[in-house]
Amino acid sequence: MARCRRRSELVVLASDTAPLAILLHPPLLCEDKNVPFVCIKSKMALGRACGVSRPVVAASVTTNEASDLTSQIRGIRDAVERLAI
Repeated sequence: MARCRRRSELVVLASDTAPLAILLHPPLLCEDKNVPFVCIKSKMALGRACGVSRPVVAASVTTNEASDLTSQIRGIRDAVERLAI
């Protein structure tokens, strides 16, 4: 799901996406690839978190081994994996 064939650590989906059918396939891909995913309420909030002023319906979080954020991202991924479904 990530660009440049890097593995996604986490996928974030916006539950207020219309039509909702847009979001039917990504969870299946995530489960197939063992990538945790989480839904949030607002596509505008997801857009802001991605640093853009437009709504975003899905985002993939990747890591670079040299990044200072790698351990934080993996910690968030682990927390999402433990969420009750």
